[in-house]
Order: sequence, then C-alpha cells, then structure tokens
Amino acid sequence: MKELVVISGKGGTGKTSLLASFAALAKNAVCADCDVDAADLHLILSPAVLSSTGFWSGHEAVIRRKDCIQCGSCFTHCRFSAVQKMKGSEAAEFSIDPVSCEGCGVCVRFCPVKAIDFPEKKCGEWFLSRTRFGPMVHARLGIAAENSGKLVTVVRKEARRLAQEAGSDLILVDGPPGIGCAAIASISGASFVVVVTEPTLSGEHDLERVLSLTRHFGIRTAVCVNKWDLNQDMADRIERKALVSGCQALERISYDRNVTAAQVNGKAVVEYRDCPAAQDIRKGWQTVCHMIG
Repeated sequence: MKELVVISGKGGTGKTSLLASFAALAKNAVCADCDVDAADLHLILSPAVLSSTGFWSGHEAVIRRKDCIQCGSCFTHCRFSAVQKMKGSEAAEFSIDPVSCEGCGVCVRFCPVKAIDFPEKKCGEWFLSRTRFGPMVHARLGIAAENSGKLVTVVRKEARRLAQEAGSDLILVDGPPGIGCAAIASISGASFVVVVTEPTLSGEHDLERVLSLTRHFGIRTAVCVNKWDLNQDMADRIERKALVSGCQALERISYDRNVTAAQVNGKAVVEYRDCPAAQDIRKGWQTVCHMIG
C-alpha cells in the first residue's frame, strides 16, 4: 500500500485542488483530508457522511459552584488567565474560561476542597464518508482546539484501515500547509510527498522550509510549481533549488481560470474541462504514478 501526501509551505497554493484531481484520476484509492485546522477537500469531493466520531484529547477544568469555597487558590495559581472572577456577585465567585484553559491541571492540584472537575475535552470529530471517487476520511477540529497532530494521526490510521478493507493500493492525503505538528503527523511514514508551491519569493522561502522537513524524515519528494507562467524565471529558480536539494520536479501547472470555475461547481478541474491546467495535472499524475511505482 502506497501513501501519497500533498503539502505546501503556505495555504492557498493549490494543493487541495491538485489532490482532488489526483483522486479523480486514481483508481481504487482512499482519500484522507489531514488539513484538520481548515479542511476544505469536502467542498470539491462532496462526501456523503456515513459515520462521525468525537475526537477527545486533553482535559478541561470545570469548577463545581456548589462545592467551591471562593478561596481563590485556582485564580492565584493559574498562569494562563483562564480562571476569572465573576462580576456582579457579592462573594468572590470564580469560573474557568474553556478557551483560555490549557488543561494543565494546576488548579485541580491546588484546590483545597477538590471542587474542580477535570474531564476529558472534546476537540473535534472525524468522519467516514463516501465520495464519487471512493472512500474518504476527514475531520473537523473544534474552535480554539489543539492536538491537531493527534487528530491527523487518527485520520491516517482510519484511512489505512479503510484501504485494507477495500483492497485499495493507494491512499491520497491532503496535508496541511507549513511545518508544524499537523504537517509532521501527515508526512511521517508516507511513501511519497508532493510539495505544491508558487513562483514567488514567499513561495520559494516556504518551500525551503518544507523540503528541510521531508529531508529530515527521508521521504522521497517532488516539487510542483503551480501557476508557473506568472513568473517563469522564479519557477526556473525554484525547480533548480529543488533539484539541488535532491527532489524531483513535477510537471508545472499553468495559471488557468478554469480551476476556479471548477471549484465553484464543486468539481476537480480534470473532470470539469479539458483545459491547460487539467492537461498539466494529467501529465503530473502519470509522472507521480511512475515515481511511486
């Protein structure tokens, strides 16, 4: 079983559009959207959700008002300003802001009457779905929730399980941008990584950071310059740097308004119209298939 991950140094480079087209071109593949902080692959693949499961990770402090003696110990020891004094009451009543709470448990430890509960926190949910291109696993992280790396791991694990059950030989992963925990969780142990970038100075800089990450994990990597014809000199320079870094250059993708039109219509560009961008992506897919064997 092969696992192909498409990532980028920053958001908006076109990695999700590319992954959606790969899903349309692939046969017997399972899709996984690991950009859990800002998932949008579903906007193109229009999945029908078969099941949803809550994602629980970390803890959250909750004061039991009836048992609280208003001593202020929790307020004194909290270093994240999560414990707040309630206004408009005669006694010094306290509450905990769930958004500010880091789940460290210090308030629980120092409460003299043990009036603070410390339940596990629901950080989001993940879904098993069916798309017109096959099975899909995706997720949604809660507002201000953390542990996106753990949620990514859950999504990848379920995608592998689905692939084994369905006899699929390929998993297509839409990874998050950047080099943070979620990106690391998306690419570690992958078979092949495609990095999508743009022919700009910021695109070049962000690409260098991402390539240092894939080199660290020893993952075979190819670089795809999207909208290359907006700045051909910069596209040439980016590909030269990629080759020096030991990566391969994938077919460039032309700037094409049909990509936006396809998104508006909820389709991958390769299924929307036989346009220049679609032709470039088809060539790139053939190259990727050859690279990953």
